[in-house]
Amino acid sequence: MDWTLVFVGLFLASTAAWIATSGVLSRRIRRSEKARFDIEIEEGRVFEFLHSLGEAFAEGVRSADLHRLIAESAARILDTHGGALYLTDRNDVAMVPAFLSKSCPPLIDVPRHVLEQGVNTPIAVESYVRLHAVKPGEGLIGAAWQNAEPHLVASDLEALNLHRDRSLQLGSALIGPLIYRRKCLGVLAVTALPGATPFTDADVKVFRTICEQSAFALYNEVVYLEANEKKRLDHDLEIAREIQSILLPSDPPPVPGYEISGLNIPARQVSGDYFDYLVIDDNRTGIAIADVSGKGVPASLIMAMCRSVIRSHASTQTSAAEVLRRVNRQLYPDIKEDMFISMVYLILDAHSNVVRMARAGHDPPYVYRAATDSIENLNPKGMALGIDSGEVFDRVCADFEFTLEPGDYVLLYTDGATEALDAEGDEFGTERLVHSLKASASGSAASVIRQLTDDLKSFVGTYPQHDDITLIAIRKL
Repeated sequence: MDWTLVFVGLFLASTAAWIATSGVLSRRIRRSEKARFDIEIEEGRVFEFLHSLGEAFAEGVRSADLHRLIAESAARILDTHGGALYLTDRNDVAMVPAFLSKSCPPLIDVPRHVLEQGVNTPIAVESYVRLHAVKPGEGLIGAAWQNAEPHLVASDLEALNLHRDRSLQLGSALIGPLIYRRKCLGVLAVTALPGATPFTDADVKVFRTICEQSAFALYNEVVYLEANEKKRLDHDLEIAREIQSILLPSDPPPVPGYEISGLNIPARQVSGDYFDYLVIDDNRTGIAIADVSGKGVPASLIMAMCRSVIRSHASTQTSAAEVLRRVNRQLYPDIKEDMFISMVYLILDAHSNVVRMARAGHDPPYVYRAATDSIENLNPKGMALGIDSGEVFDRVCADFEFTLEPGDYVLLYTDGATEALDAEGDEFGTERLVHSLKASASGSAASVIRQLTDDLKSFVGTYPQHDDITLIAIRKL
């Protein structure tokens, strides 16, 4: 046996096997490198989209600019002919166009008469598409709304290609719902003309990521807009509070023979409570306290109306009841059926210890008698303002007179004080109110108000205030 030939044969066989194996490995390496290159391109395209979104939010992008950015960036990154973004309306019953690029073919069924009109008036088709609200299941957009994942729509879409104008022809499209937290916020689409390079699996992956990030961006946009709207409303309410503080008296007028102190604590930025000191003439001063049903801005607007009306009538009347009758008649036509105003109106006379009072459904005042260290509850008849046009109101509203001796007090309050709650849900109540009045009655009117507010704060603790609080203490000197 010729061993030389054997060794040569084995060498040639092993060399051929090595060459074959090397070729397989080389092909595998090339495929691996190409896959890695494709992944890098895919990552780069996604990063480009995320970077553009990040820059937009950093600059405080407007809604219209964000919508254009999403559609145009998706079309540019995927190198397509056009892009479209549809968003759900407020009631989630239809999709409306948020942005359509000029080169984007229609993605909805365009009626034949509109297409025919578009032959002579090209803008007819564009106007129809931009104004048409899409219902679930209607056309490609409506169908995508009902899908859970982005998908590729192939060519030969005869239902959408009814016009000879190439700009209205759709070759293929990537269309996907924009879903965040299981809620569909809209539909994104990128389109290609007939004959364009087909979308690849990598394109579909990139588009899916773009849809996910777009949904997140749109959700953040809503949060951002709501935060800005809240900030604006808070600013407006702060201005309203400042204006309302001007409407409420800062200091009581000097009334010979009396000492007066009042305080308003709104539960929100603005208050539905009202109190006022009204100069009637050289001897008489009116004191009003009122509570508009409800809280917040609506109640504060009614409060402002009430202030204007009572001021227009107080200076001409010495009858407390007549003032309330006139206020009721003037306010009644402008107050909604579910709103009303409770009020107590007092008239002090500098030359008399007789106080004239009328009550319109308000919490009954308390009188502290210094001589007997006792409390009286003044509860004359009366119905709230704004409930009746005047026929019934005028009959039940009447003047009520009582006398005050030196050291006596009258306490006016709104139900925000007696109904203040602690953490256990218990009310401050009238008993605690009376106890605070008696405990501080030896001091000034201002000290009575301080005692009441301190007791209220101590009672409620950290529990949030749920209603406006107004207190007025009147001391007979």
